[in-house]
Amino acid sequence: MTTDHVPLEDRIAGRYGELSPQERRAADTLLDHIADLATYRATELATLAGVSKATMSRLFRRLGYDDFEGLREHLRMQRGRGLPVAVEPAPGLRERFEQEVAHLQRAYATLDETLLADVAEALASARQVVVVGRRGSHAVAVELRRNLAQVRGGVVFAPAPGQSLAEDLVGLGPDDVVVMVSFRRHAAGVAGAVDALVADGVRVLLLADPTLRHLAGRVTWWIECPVGYEGAFDSHAVPMSLIAALSDQVLARTDDGERRIETIDRTYAALREIEES
Repeated sequence: MTTDHVPLEDRIAGRYGELSPQERRAADTLLDHIADLATYRATELATLAGVSKATMSRLFRRLGYDDFEGLREHLRMQRGRGLPVAVEPAPGLRERFEQEVAHLQRAYATLDETLLADVAEALASARQVVVVGRRGSHAVAVELRRNLAQVRGGVVFAPAPGQSLAEDLVGLGPDDVVVMVSFRRHAAGVAGAVDALVADGVRVLLLADPTLRHLAGRVTWWIECPVGYEGAFDSHAVPMSLIAALSDQVLARTDDGERRIETIDRTYAALREIEES
């Protein structure tokens, strides 16, 4: 059984010219059903492709798998890395709810209130706060930046449109805080960015799923956010809940946070940007 990270579609592309016409039909079928391959049996795929089971088995081996179970295991491995791979059966609403509750209980049970208070104090008093979120982490990071910008100035999101991350991180120092938000599949260079910031004396909060736990000892603060991935797509219910809790703590530690919120609200009304309910 293969254990490397070469995606199935790349394996097929690399071998396609060497395949027989029957094997190409089988490969095309795999590509047509790549989002839900794990829900099929090998015989069903052979029938869909109009080829023999022997042809399908031969294709699996040519792609680097011992058999169809090897391919299925590879798809499960890809799911563990954050790829949306269909699961069978898909979790029902009650099961999904119970899973989300379990992840939330785990996150809050392991979160130290003293650490949360230290982080909130730093975010409230820092000269500048830079919130970093790329790829699938973007939405969570944007929400955190939006919350913090409601209660204090000097909060920016990175990378800004048209900018590289390095351009937005240069010039930061010990008076600043960078919040690095990163969930599977991680953008390249998270560890390098952390090391560069720490070398410059910047305080770093790493808000990430357990796959980045190896970086916990390098940063100033580490908050682990279990990410639900029982279905094909990750759930960010836990990080969204935790950043709301953190934002509340920051508001409680800012001298003029509530006044700033009121000023923003008046400006909303003046610019007619928010529709009144």
